[in-house]
Amino acid sequence: MILSKFNLHNITSNEIEVPSNEIFELPEKVLQFGTGVLLRALPDYFIDKANKKGIFNGRIVIVKSTNSGDTQDFDKQDGLYTICEKGIENGSVVEKNIINASVSRVLNARNEWNQVLECAHNPHMKIVLSNTTEVGITLVQDDIKQYPPVSFPGKLLSFLYERYRAFEGSEQSGMIIVPTELIPDNGKKLEGIVFELAHINGLEDDFISWLEKCNTFCNSLVDRIVPGKPSVAKMEEVTEHLGYKDGLYCESEIFRLWAIEGDEHVKQTLSFAQCDEGVVIQSDINLFRELKLRLLNATHTFNSGLAFLSGFNLTRDAMLDETYATFAKRLMQVEIASSIPMDIEDTIKLDFANKVFDRFCNPYIDHQWISITAQYSSKMKMRCLPLLKQSISLFKKVPNSMALGFAGYLFFMKAVKCENQKYFGEWNGKSYPITDDSAHLFFEYWTTLSLEDLVKTVLSNEQLWGENLTLLEGFESKVLLNLEQMIHQGVMATITHYSNAELSA
Repeated sequence: MILSKFNLHNITSNEIEVPSNEIFELPEKVLQFGTGVLLRALPDYFIDKANKKGIFNGRIVIVKSTNSGDTQDFDKQDGLYTICEKGIENGSVVEKNIINASVSRVLNARNEWNQVLECAHNPHMKIVLSNTTEVGITLVQDDIKQYPPVSFPGKLLSFLYERYRAFEGSEQSGMIIVPTELIPDNGKKLEGIVFELAHINGLEDDFISWLEKCNTFCNSLVDRIVPGKPSVAKMEEVTEHLGYKDGLYCESEIFRLWAIEGDEHVKQTLSFAQCDEGVVIQSDINLFRELKLRLLNATHTFNSGLAFLSGFNLTRDAMLDETYATFAKRLMQVEIASSIPMDIEDTIKLDFANKVFDRFCNPYIDHQWISITAQYSSKMKMRCLPLLKQSISLFKKVPNSMALGFAGYLFFMKAVKCENQKYFGEWNGKSYPITDDSAHLFFEYWTTLSLEDLVKTVLSNEQLWGENLTLLEGFESKVLLNLEQMIHQGVMATITHYSNAELSA
């Protein structure tokens, strides 16, 4: 049996949340660019939840913008799909299977662009969502008269121009546009590109005035781990458990956050926010950005090399090891929390840190440390260095855990071979990929320099860091000492020694 509207009545399991037939009669209120699992497991999850509570009462038209893949699974399943939430919440293991009925239909931009533009004539349509990857929010010299325009901003501008003409520029016809691409100030960046494209396309002043005054581009931040599609073997187990086939099945962790920058008008339009505390609409979302960037992302980055070289493949494996967990908790809850370059209440930081640790321990999410090391250098610069500098400035000493994390980064970046312009390190007799734009530098440094010179050369490389890190008093010597210990004693032994020293201090 395939999941579909017709087969819903055959699903009788109490473990599956099944939508009522009334959901399918709701009007289309949202145009969404992107079919990916993050959109389906976060924004679409909230909209579905609100619809089932009788709050938002609107469905989604998805626009498939890319040429890869097709919409067959959506068509066969009437837009229905299952979300399986799995994880730890307040210390307890939780698992929920929810059939999501938020999607009305999926249109392929390549051959159904006229139907996309028809959506602009729908008076119920009030919201545009997107996740077209970070590359999607870039300026392309696009012609909006193409069917369809090439870029996502071009497609969006074409839709907005059609709406302006359909409703003769009425104030009420304006849209709330909420991109979820993982770049800072995503709404404002998209807005700037759309306005520039409007000028490039020579659109009239009255339209540009309507675009500015009647439409709202919101910055937003999304945070939820949604792994890729399970293996064939796993999907066979899922199918047997659910009792039906679902080609769009996706899993997610329990934790969910969608922070949106907006005013009362935005709150009223995005009424689905009332259904779940995971949706936050505020005039300033920098607090959420800092908490995620530092307590989640920076903790990931400081730990990834260390954990991998300690023999842990998955995040939960490291957190279930008492010694490593002690180190990771101190790094996050003490050093990072006290060094966030923003005034945030300690109780808020501690609550977020505890949730992050629960997420790291999730027994259902196979989050690999090696995947977190991708573009290690840029992550270290953007996520971690502001914390390191802030800590030194506040406490007049080098933070031990951060210095150890940085040394772990250097050790992980020890490229020992290059094949087809790809670089590899080696641990425990096995090679591992170093996926970093600066891997060639580290291959040269580790091959030609002494350990002392390597540390000095890396830290003083202003092209890597935008500054000379040897000027941070005591940092160079502490990183060198940590690196020497890891090389001679082993990474896990160094962490154990460090943890014991901290506990006895």
